[in-house]
Amino acid sequence: MSDIDGLPKHHKATHDEKMVIGASSLGTVFEWYDFYLYGLLASQITANFFSAVDPGTGFIFALAAFAAGFAVRPFGAVVFGRLGDLVGRKYTFLVTMGLMGLATFGVGILPSYNTIGIAAPILLILMRLVQGLALGGEYGGAATYVAEHAPNNKRGLYTSWIQTTATFGLFAALLVVILCKQAMPKEAFEAWGWRIPFLVSILLLGVSMVIRLRLNESPVYQLMKEEGTVSKAPLAEAFGKWGNLKYVFICLFGAVAGQAVVWYTGQFYALFFLEKMLKVESLTANYMIAISLAIGTPFFIFFGWLSDKIGRKPIIMAGLALATFTYFPVFHSLTNAANPALAKALANSPVSVSVDKAECSVQFDPVGKTKFDKNSCDIAKNFLAKSGVSYAQTDAAPGTIASVKIGETVIAAPNAKDPALTGDAKKAAIDKFQKDVKTGLKAAGYPDKADPASTNGPLVIAILAYLVILVTMVYGPIAALLVELFPTRIRYTSMSLPYHIGNGWFGGFLPTIAFAMVASKGDIFYGLWYPIVIAGVTLVLGMLFLPETYKRNID
Repeated sequence: MSDIDGLPKHHKATHDEKMVIGASSLGTVFEWYDFYLYGLLASQITANFFSAVDPGTGFIFALAAFAAGFAVRPFGAVVFGRLGDLVGRKYTFLVTMGLMGLATFGVGILPSYNTIGIAAPILLILMRLVQGLALGGEYGGAATYVAEHAPNNKRGLYTSWIQTTATFGLFAALLVVILCKQAMPKEAFEAWGWRIPFLVSILLLGVSMVIRLRLNESPVYQLMKEEGTVSKAPLAEAFGKWGNLKYVFICLFGAVAGQAVVWYTGQFYALFFLEKMLKVESLTANYMIAISLAIGTPFFIFFGWLSDKIGRKPIIMAGLALATFTYFPVFHSLTNAANPALAKALANSPVSVSVDKAECSVQFDPVGKTKFDKNSCDIAKNFLAKSGVSYAQTDAAPGTIASVKIGETVIAAPNAKDPALTGDAKKAAIDKFQKDVKTGLKAAGYPDKADPASTNGPLVIAILAYLVILVTMVYGPIAALLVELFPTRIRYTSMSLPYHIGNGWFGGFLPTIAFAMVASKGDIFYGLWYPIVIAGVTLVLGMLFLPETYKRNID
């Protein structure tokens, strides 16, 4: 028996094919490792680069640094996607890898604000921009390069190795950060040890560049180049003609947007939820996430292999459906397993806030630099949100001072609009309010942090592993799907843009948007509506419009 391109049914990967997969995957692991370090070490970076400026300027810079890497990924996709279709896959992702590595190493040696002043956060944002641009060009190049080397009946399997790289990159970054934290006192890590994971990247860059330089150009692209059929204007062909542009939209809204929110929920928001909402100690939460990643990662390969047998679409759609319908019960189960005392308090001693809703702000604060202290509503709601306390909001008459009710105990928030309440007096009033609320919460059984003795570690890890497996379902087959949707001459450009809009914007801003929703509504589970709605919409549009591609010959 033979497959659709004439290769033997049980074709085994050749040495060259293994080299292509290994080199492409290793380089992409390295790039994801670089990209995730910023998120894992955000508190140390903030302390070194933003602490000395005034709160308004600090917020602007911190927000910009947080968002820059995600925001520019689609622009990197356009720039390097075009380059990849014009001059070749190999040389383009050599450039992107070099840029990523140098920018990451640059963060490690960048002087702090105390040394060079305002130039420090500006240079940090510049490094972050370079990282985002480079990552925008890397993924499409690696996925296209591997797919164009793969036999048609193995394309899902081969490209699934590229899909493991984001998880391996996160895993590697977690591992290096954990090792550094354990190898030195906390004070040393906070002062200078946090730079080590960034500096190590220069060694990884050297190894990856040497390996990738040994690769040849994609045979599909090389043949196209020899025949003179390389696109002269890939941007115009990809996005200026409706025949291709419609598939860009279908790809984005019928596959990638949902894949992105499932990915970030399973691997980032779950960590955020454990630490911020369930009060699990940071290092413990990192260990649990790392173990769940180790359990779940082989399923990227499994679902990539399975997609060669039954198609890409059924697996991706099944993953989206499971996410849509199970996120709420899964995160409730996670709460019971990780912090049973908190789950009990939420059930037995609900908290409510009585406010004049007209004075409440939208608490959009991804990096914790905004001071929500202009009115009593913000003071009350922001403190509860940052404390990870779920509450119900009741509307009071206009002009009413906000109050927090814990069981039968009512605690009034300071009237921040009182002209006499300024400076130290205002700070003292807010401190007293927060102390009173903490006392009330403690009396009602709300824990300050999760008790390790009562945490069901194996169950937490099992739940986290389930979330990772959902990630593997939607992400494992998607590289092959994206490659197969678009013609060779504009493949790099066409697939890169929707992928990075989906993962850079829909997915990358998920923790920020979800926390803003939690802070606004008061329900620690309310942020889950964001990934659920996006995944649900993508499921419907994908079922209606996304074509099956697994039997296509991409040559």
